[in-house]
Amino acid sequence: MVDRLPMPLCSPTNDARPASAVFCRQGRFCLQSRQVAVTHPAAFTLVELLVVIAIIGVLVALLLPAVQAAREAMRRASCQNNLHQVGLALHNYHSAFNNFPPGAIEVRPEVSGGKQFAWSAFVLPYMEQSALAEQIDFNLPFDDPANAEAAGEVVPAYVCPSTPRSEPRIDEMGVTDYGGIFGERIVSTNNPPRGMMIHDRALGFRDMLDGSSHTIVVAEDAEFPDGQWINGRNLFDQAFPINKAPAFENDMRSFHPGGVMVLLGDGATRFVVEQIDLEVLAAYCTRNGHEQVTEF
Repeated sequence: MVDRLPMPLCSPTNDARPASAVFCRQGRFCLQSRQVAVTHPAAFTLVELLVVIAIIGVLVALLLPAVQAAREAMRRASCQNNLHQVGLALHNYHSAFNNFPPGAIEVRPEVSGGKQFAWSAFVLPYMEQSALAEQIDFNLPFDDPANAEAAGEVVPAYVCPSTPRSEPRIDEMGVTDYGGIFGERIVSTNNPPRGMMIHDRALGFRDMLDGSSHTIVVAEDAEFPDGQWINGRNLFDQAFPINKAPAFENDMRSFHPGGVMVLLGDGATRFVVEQIDLEVLAAYCTRNGHEQVTEF
């Protein structure tokens, strides 16, 4: 009788699988080994981190000017809309009285040069500010205590959003960034009142001999020290290039890059660049100079 030899254990395989039980011949189990390859994720190095930070910095540097430009474009559009509202108010005032309001009215003759209530106070009823206008006693000085509450009100349409300020009041009176054009001192050094906003006299379309589309009536005069909408000092004669006047001068200036917004006699609004020819600018500041000028 021949003894049956025992079946050998299955030999290991090289298929790199983990050890497991497999069913061998003759109903026996045997172990089969598998090699396991363990991998570790690569570390995030300092150099890679710095590269990522640099890329983010470049993207921010590229996008930030575009974002700022978009914001300024929105602010300039808002400023233009403000002047559009002023233009509508002036035209409605003209329809009611057959002239524009005077640039300023003298109510205190004992005060030398004390020009008082401004054109911007007279047009309030036509800017949806009738309630505010009714609070003003025009028979008293603009800075009389009886007018203090009304003078302290801020009229949103008189404030340019590009003008940086922490307080929309000067001496507790609401500000304005828009002044009426009294004339010019660029060509005419003797300061004649040749604009549309002059003292103690109301002018109309009949007086715009240069044409309403060639006459600036109101322009930006941002952050002027006496720039209060109730104060008759917010009218001026243009004497300097745009945005070049000293801080104490009442002149065309704004915080828009490259120029200012203006309102023409026909109600149109324009952005006038700083590089405009000074004689052309002077011509647009007069109502009857008979100059031959081109469009902005």
